[in-house]
Amino acid sequence: MDNRPIGFFDSGLGGLTCIPYMMDLLPKERMIYFGDTARTPYGSKSVQTIKMFAQQIADFLVENQAKMIVIACNTVSATCLPELKKRFPFVPILGIIEPAALHTAKMSTIENKVGVIGTKVTIESQVYPRLINHHNGKVSVHQKPCPALVPLIEEGIVHHDIMNMTIHYYLDDFILENRIDTLVLGCTHYPLIRGEIERIYPNLRIIDPSEIMAYKVEKTLVEYDLLSEDLEKESVFYASDLSENFINMIDRIFAGTGAAVEFKNLELDQYT
Repeated sequence: MDNRPIGFFDSGLGGLTCIPYMMDLLPKERMIYFGDTARTPYGSKSVQTIKMFAQQIADFLVENQAKMIVIACNTVSATCLPELKKRFPFVPILGIIEPAALHTAKMSTIENKVGVIGTKVTIESQVYPRLINHHNGKVSVHQKPCPALVPLIEEGIVHHDIMNMTIHYYLDDFILENRIDTLVLGCTHYPLIRGEIERIYPNLRIIDPSEIMAYKVEKTLVEYDLLSEDLEKESVFYASDLSENFINMIDRIFAGTGAAVEFKNLELDQYT
């Protein structure tokens, strides 16, 4: 048993979509979350820069006694997972992509046409089709980068005509030309616009890696005997820029839970 917190991080506020599933499945676990809102989005940055940012944040979480690190960011999971595991060999580190890819492979057949949407870096890594086809080589996988979605979501432009037009711009031809029937939300920001996607394309089967991740975390906690005995303290949510949108998202997701919100400013060279 281990009452230390589980560390989560994302390029911004998108990773918060993982936390409600965690709180429902593992109510005794405490979370420490870091959203790099000052430097988001990651998906348009170089891999070298993304690796530097991820290392800084992982250092911060470990220094704050995280017993496990969950990379609640597809871009970081696609580019940094091996290096972070090597840097912290005694801390279980989970990426969000592999559980989602395995789930997609298991529930798909040769009849299905799977679409993956994500940031430019995630799509260019080819990690989703590689892992899905590793587990099920009969699945047809198509990808589409959607770089404008994360900045719009971070700005709170969700239930808006601009968002609807952007979704149509990226997905209309992609879904039609590839006959997509299953869509993987390959960015933790995208569940925040899941309602809009489902309304525009009601026949799509949506796969949300944020939900799937919670079960992988539970399994790993049991495997390493890290389950918490009791919720002794509140969860804490840090951001590199405590923006109004970040605070609003915390309030919306955790209304009535008593979650604490703290500000932590990471200098670029602080953890190198």
